[in-house]
Amino acid sequence: MGKVYPQVSTSSPCFNSKRETYTLWMKSLVFHSNGCTVYDSNGDIVYRVDNYDRKGKSEVNLMDLKGRVLCAIKKKSLSFGSWSGYRCNSPSYGSMKEPWFQVKRCNKMIRRKVECEIEIECQKYCILRNSGKAAFRIVNVDGHIVAEAKKKYSPSGVALDNDVLTLDVAEDTDHSLVMALVTVYGLICGRM
Repeated sequence: MGKVYPQVSTSSPCFNSKRETYTLWMKSLVFHSNGCTVYDSNGDIVYRVDNYDRKGKSEVNLMDLKGRVLCAIKKKSLSFGSWSGYRCNSPSYGSMKEPWFQVKRCNKMIRRKVECEIEIECQKYCILRNSGKAAFRIVNVDGHIVAEAKKKYSPSGVALDNDVLTLDVAEDTDHSLVMALVTVYGLICGRM
């Protein structure tokens, strides 16, 4: 990775009409905290997740570089392996009545590669594990890949640690939604 220090970005990180490649570092920038930091292709920090509550993991926030909360992800208390995501700039965020998306963890005995199923309004997606420890794909119902995370390699071809991934996000995709789903996947795998 080139530069990894924060800089102010002039573009909006949320919805992008072009394909983008991010670097996911599954570590928080805050000492003694769980989370991840997301860099764009220029090496600028675009998103971050800091989970200060190591025990509960009941609520995690996806933030932009400036610390503005873009999405609040809450674990449902009475159901096993279910999360709801709330877009923080929507009017229903304060009441927490209408989630932006819902994620339900799948039974591994029934669906081996499918880690979880996602509902966003009337659309359905799932997260599939790829071969490899940390690799995964976010796929829509039609089988089109929305985002794919793979192990990151240095320019000289050396594999980086398992906590550094490359994330390719398809064009015409809400990048903040993809990052929120990556966050839920990190919670499912116990990485945040």
